[in-house]
Amino acid sequence: MNKQNVFEKLRQFDAYPKTLEDFRIKTFGGATVTIVSSIIMVILFMSELNYYLTYEVTPELFVDTSRGQKLKINIEVKFPVLPCAYLSIDAMDVSGEQQIDVDHHLWKQRIDLEGNKIDEAPEKEELGDESKNITTAVSKPLDPKRCESCYGAETKDGQCCNNCEDVREAYRKKGWAFNNPENIEQCEREGWSQKMKAQQNEGCLVYGYLEVNRVAGNFHFAPGKSFQQQHVHVHDLQAFGGQKFNLTHYIKHLSFGDDYPGIVNPLDNVEHIADKTQMMFQYYVKIVPTTYVKVDSKILNTNQYSVTKHSKVVGGTTGESGLPESFVIYEISPMMVKYTEKQRSFMHFLTGVCAIIGGVFTVAGIIDSMIYHSAKALQKKIELGKAT
Repeated sequence: MNKQNVFEKLRQFDAYPKTLEDFRIKTFGGATVTIVSSIIMVILFMSELNYYLTYEVTPELFVDTSRGQKLKINIEVKFPVLPCAYLSIDAMDVSGEQQIDVDHHLWKQRIDLEGNKIDEAPEKEELGDESKNITTAVSKPLDPKRCESCYGAETKDGQCCNNCEDVREAYRKKGWAFNNPENIEQCEREGWSQKMKAQQNEGCLVYGYLEVNRVAGNFHFAPGKSFQQQHVHVHDLQAFGGQKFNLTHYIKHLSFGDDYPGIVNPLDNVEHIADKTQMMFQYYVKIVPTTYVKVDSKILNTNQYSVTKHSKVVGGTTGESGLPESFVIYEISPMMVKYTEKQRSFMHFLTGVCAIIGGVFTVAGIIDSMIYHSAKALQKKIELGKAT
């Protein structure tokens, strides 16, 4: 058997027999189908490529056995009509730990009623530390070694209260109400009452984070200085002379831990308008501990949550008992979700691309054939005068 016979035999296996160029007819319908099918193939290919380049995330459910970790709560909340000087935040949990008038990792920014920052170049101010906002009206410098009175609220020998905030803090630790700042020399000197009146038509932006124990608890925003009195949590509102408070707020961001790809925080960009004064807002949050394992094996320990909202009017003759405030009450699920990133299979991607090209090419061929034969049949009827 010579080479020519071998090639002749090999030709019999050709699954793609070719037609002669002389017998090919190019039509406008075929060109249209070709262009449309090519566009569809490109779109489907890009979609398949994008799907391949994104990671596959596999969820798993476990019992949470982790212990001793702290829970980080990221906060950015705007109170459009509640001044920073009035606002305090407290956190407490079922283990008994309390953070009264939190003054670490949280800051407040004064804003006007339009939401614009009041200070042109504001600095971060610790929430609870109002002494940084006070403009001292003293004409002569004070002795840095002075030790001024706490007006009977000293908790230890030699305690000094050299500014109004020191006096307020001493009162808080004693469980006393701070209701007459005009009789306190430090507050009079620093213009505490004037500052309160000057900020009446302002709002406040609170941002930063809290670190709490990883147990059930709550934190809340409320007007007035907070303190403990006979194991009861109290907010001192006497200094405000019976003023009504509007707790309208806009939660720009609230999360428990770091963000991971695809996380949804239900309270992000949530606005609650208090259509009545003296309203209490409550958010009941269920936290689910979450572990996110990236494709490079890096592990991110964080949390996701769901929330239920409730509001009510407090105080007065018709309202329920309580203070106008915004509460976030949270509890932690005993289950943990684990997400694992995986690279998608290249062979699956290759199979999908082949299916797209082959499928579109085949369907386009069928459509082109139908158009061509329909056009021929119609033309033949026209020539025979049978077309209506």
